[in-house]
Amino acid sequence: MDFLKSGSSTSVSPSDMAAQKELIKDQVRNEIAMANAQALVNKMTEACYVKCITKPSTSLGSSDETCLSRCMERYMEAFNIVSKTYVDRMARERESARSSLS
Repeated sequence: MDFLKSGSSTSVSPSDMAAQKELIKDQVRNEIAMANAQALVNKMTEACYVKCITKPSTSLGSSDETCLSRCMERYMEAFNIVSKTYVDRMARERESARSSLS
């Protein structure tokens, strides 16, 4: 279905349009989530590289590998704590807004 054509002879029911809008919203949310995940990985890689790789070479030493592993684990743990706190806060604010409207 082409949304850009005007004057189309095919009529679309409101429920079909609503379903299409929800599908597009879901696709956009998924794209945003993927972009955020990629940004997280990039930031984590950069931060841990700077912290752990003091003498770049063609291979990683065991201390470099250990440092990178621990750094990435801490980074992800911190990210998960912040994310959960943010999601919980947003849920509380939404619930508070709903209850104030009723």
